[in-house]
Amino acid sequence: QGHLVESGGGLVQAGGSLRLSCAASGRTLSDYTMGWFRQAPGKEREFVAAINWSGGSTYYADSVKGRFTISRENAKNTVYLQMNSLKPEDTAVYYCNKSPPAGWAWGQGTQVTVSS
Repeated sequence: QGHLVESGGGLVQAGGSLRLSCAASGRTLSDYTMGWFRQAPGKEREFVAAINWSGGSTYYADSVKGRFTISRENAKNTVYLQMNSLKPEDTAVYYCNKSPPAGWAWGQGTQVTVSS
């Protein structure tokens, strides 16, 4: 049983940028399509972006398309989410997991707060 560790969150003004990282121990992420998900207060967790095992295909929620970029470095067993032009509605706890997220435990996530 491995686990996922998300990092890179923080407080940023609207229009700013953050880069999130997802590292794994005890698992080889390169075997899987990986995704980022987020959960805002009082809302259900939602899909943000996904990337296939090679990095050749990416998928985005309409709400982040054109602003967020998902990438991965399989040699480092790490997945990233570059977030630009952040909006207050992007405020949430961000998580990584397989996409779809079946069978793996969720990590603690990383808090992203965007002030207006």
